[in-house]
Amino acid sequence: MTREPDCLFCRIVAGELPSTQVDEDERTLTFMDINPAADGHALVIPKSHAVDLHDITPEDLAACTMTAQRVAGRAVKRLGADGVNLLNCAGQAAWQTVFHFHIHVVPRFRDDQVRDSLRLPWTPTPGDPARIAAAAELLRTGS
Repeated sequence: MTREPDCLFCRIVAGELPSTQVDEDERTLTFMDINPAADGHALVIPKSHAVDLHDITPEDLAACTMTAQRVAGRAVKRLGADGVNLLNCAGQAAWQTVFHFHIHVVPRFRDDQVRDSLRLPWTPTPGDPARIAAAAELLRTGS
C-alpha cells in the first residue's frame, strides 16, 4: 500500500489524524466530511495513495465505486435521503482541494435547506459536529 507522509487522507488511513469513520474494507475507508454539503455527506477513499482519478488503479477505483454505492444505499434507507450525488473532483480546476482520490457521497433532501445546503456554486462551510456524528452513526457498517 502506497502512502504519502504529508497527505491528509493518508494520515487518516494510518490513524494519525482523527476522522468519523462509517465504512472500511480491505481497499477503502469511508469517513464523514467535516465540511458537509448535506447531512450524511461522506468521503470514500482508497487506502493506497492516488492523487486523483487519473492516478488511481482500476482495482482501487472499482473498490471505491462499490463502497460509494453501498454507503449511498444506506443514506437513502437510514437517513431518508430523497437521492444521492456522487462527486469526484479531479484536479484543482475541478475543485479538488485534497490531492488523494476521493468520492463525495452526498445525500440529497428535497426542499429541506437545513439538511441539504448543496447549491451551485457550492462553498463548503464547517458543519455541526453533533449532526456529523449522528449521521455517521446511521451510516456505520453493522449499526
